[in-house]
Amino acid sequence: MLQVGDKAPDFTLKTTSGDSFRLSEQRGKRNIVLYFYPKDDTPGCTAEACSFRDQYEDFQELGAEVVGVSSDSEASHQKFTQKHRLPFPLLADEGGKVRKLYEVPRVLLGILPGRVTFVIDKHGVIRYIFNSMSRATDHVQNTKEILAELSTAERI
Repeated sequence: MLQVGDKAPDFTLKTTSGDSFRLSEQRGKRNIVLYFYPKDDTPGCTAEACSFRDQYEDFQELGAEVVGVSSDSEASHQKFTQKHRLPFPLLADEGGKVRKLYEVPRVLLGILPGRVTFVIDKHGVIRYIFNSMSRATDHVQNTKEILAELSTAERI
């Protein structure tokens, strides 16, 4: 099981714009809020994505990029992004390879992909892990608090 303090596993996935997102290319540039969610356009996932959207400027000011990951296709992500005006990339993890790499558990008798958020610092180290299916919008507030702490620590 991945833990706080572990090096975040590297991966490359396609974004909603068709570009490739490679985690290791972000090192030294900014912190990453990597959130795994079950499915585009479901109530909890929409609430979570819109909460990240509504506070996206806060994340930018804290030196972080938000990145969502689910097993939905690029086309599904494009529709979801356009419908809800999401300013951050969604990554298509078809087949769940990256979800497995990050050890995101399945829930509801192993049927539904889980909801887990990781805060990864500029050095590629996992600084926070939050796992909750029922508290979708808590992922946003909790990660902002962790990023604020990281920001303060960087200035010291």
